[in-house]
Amino acid sequence: MQEKNLRSAVEAIIFACGSPVETERIAQALEISESKAYELCTELLQEYESRNGGIRLVRLDKSWQLCSVEEYADCIRTVMDLRRNTPLSQAASEVLAVIAYNQPVTKAFVEQVRGVDCSGVVASLINRGLIEEKGRLELPGRPLVYGTTEHFLRCFNISSLEQLPPLPQDDEDNAEDDDGGDQS
Repeated sequence: MQEKNLRSAVEAIIFACGSPVETERIAQALEISESKAYELCTELLQEYESRNGGIRLVRLDKSWQLCSVEEYADCIRTVMDLRRNTPLSQAASEVLAVIAYNQPVTKAFVEQVRGVDCSGVVASLINRGLIEEKGRLELPGRPLVYGTTEHFLRCFNISSLEQLPPLPQDDEDNAEDDDGGDQS
């Protein structure tokens, strides 16, 4: 298949799937290397960006998905008669941050960090598709561990967890570091 046809085939696959498609699956479908599939997806992403249209291609970790551009969300909601999602509560935002920055984590770890029960919040984040069960620890009781989903990446408009903003440094840690080095 010619290069242009390959890129068109990649576009057709991503469009038809509707949900995120892994680079590996695209490569298998087109019988090309995974690096070539990644290269074609990247070219397609740049093409959509330069086009400045109503659709964009987003990379979600190792997957790709076509999405509408954010500025048209209200028009799309009107046509599809969708209600706007309610924003996350303060508690949900805190739990999501603890999970995103420390994953995979147990509910007990999140509760230890926050100091309160978070069962209801974890359940609501699972229902929203922002977190999911990632397995169990090999400890007594085999507790579940949680991590973020591709939907989380889409909602926060990031391609991977490496794009999360850095955590602020704690002033107490800095004060201890400053005091420790100056004593004779």
